[in-house]
Amino acid sequence: MKKLLVAGALVVAAGGLVAWRVVRAGGDDGAISVPTALVVKERFARRITAEGNLKAVRATPVSPPPPRGRPRPMKIAWMAADGSRVAAGEVVLRFDRTDFERELKDGDADRAAAAAKLSREDVQARAAEDNREASASMAEMELDKTRKFQAKDAEIFSRNEIIESTIDEHLSRARMEHAHEAEAIEKKLTRSKLAVIGVEKKKAELTIQQARAGLEAIEVKAPHAGILVFQRDWRGELPHEGEQVWPGQTVAEIPILDEMEAQVYVLEVDGGGLEPGIAAKVALESRPDVEVDAKVKQVDDLAQPRIPDLPVQYFAMTLSLARTDPAVMKPGQRVRATLLLDRDAALVVPRQAVVEQGGKNIVYRLEDGLFRPVEVELGPSTPGRVVIEKGLAAGDRVALRDPTRTLDETSGPGDKAGSRGTSEGGGTP
Repeated sequence: MKKLLVAGALVVAAGGLVAWRVVRAGGDDGAISVPTALVVKERFARRITAEGNLKAVRATPVSPPPPRGRPRPMKIAWMAADGSRVAAGEVVLRFDRTDFERELKDGDADRAAAAAKLSREDVQARAAEDNREASASMAEMELDKTRKFQAKDAEIFSRNEIIESTIDEHLSRARMEHAHEAEAIEKKLTRSKLAVIGVEKKKAELTIQQARAGLEAIEVKAPHAGILVFQRDWRGELPHEGEQVWPGQTVAEIPILDEMEAQVYVLEVDGGGLEPGIAAKVALESRPDVEVDAKVKQVDDLAQPRIPDLPVQYFAMTLSLARTDPAVMKPGQRVRATLLLDRDAALVVPRQAVVEQGGKNIVYRLEDGLFRPVEVELGPSTPGRVVIEKGLAAGDRVALRDPTRTLDETSGPGDKAGSRGTSEGGGTP
């Protein structure tokens, strides 16, 4: 058997240097032949089924009013039924008033205590100031008396008496100055004590004000008529009595039913080729015979699990509906969508023609008797075919397997080139 002639050509690929080999097509004398396929433009049809729910494009949020003081959680005591019809001004949410009533009583008691302390301190301060004033007056009188009867005449008084009289004068003056300073300090101390008690009183009044504001916001009313839809948390659970929510947090919504859209989910393995603008058909599970035209409005960049603790991942997408029937369509209704990934004229090759090398998708194109590697960009795919967006043209002939490998290598249990080569195209493996 004639051996295959191989010419090596090193090409830089993602993740390192990868050898892409140019291989001569099979010749005479029983040479190994590589099956090929002609690339032609043909109609490509693919359908993807997705399930989800309807939701309103626009909705009015329902949330506890913002606080007038410090933010604090509020405990739900009662809530209207999810999905019920409400009128404008109707109470849809009621919070527990126990904490606010307790704070109101505590604030009233603290304010009364502060007022009593203020009154007592005022009386004590006046008495202390009167005592200090009396002491200062006595010191002044004593100084005047000392000066009046001071022994100064050396002819009449002895030297010791004159010295004692002078000392008495200095002592009386010091007592008077001390009395006045003590009086000033007592007044400052009194003002400080009264200021501290005043702060306690203002703190109690602030507590009362916040408690009253909380009692006024104990009920949340519907801003307009509509259907009340409560928001689910990350576990998919609805709010319940006893749960705490923060002011400003969106607890529920009242959708505006004039315009609806569908939130649907596609399995990760079927997410290849999904992009905004793709046509779709949407039908309510309650009315499967009536389909509504739709288009893909948005597709999430990353697949995520829908149910906690389950590894199955989905791409979430939003479908805009061509029409909305408010009499039939309601937020939260389950829908089934069919995504139409059809191409009237697409370059399609068999899936096994695509090989992955160095993180790139490669197709071996036959040129002048040689199979030359060509990097391609993949589009939507089915279990047997894949669309080539870039890299090939109509009329090209491509190998249906990797010509650089023998039949044994290609069919061996370790060969995964075919499946890996199309995985980046997003089709179902």
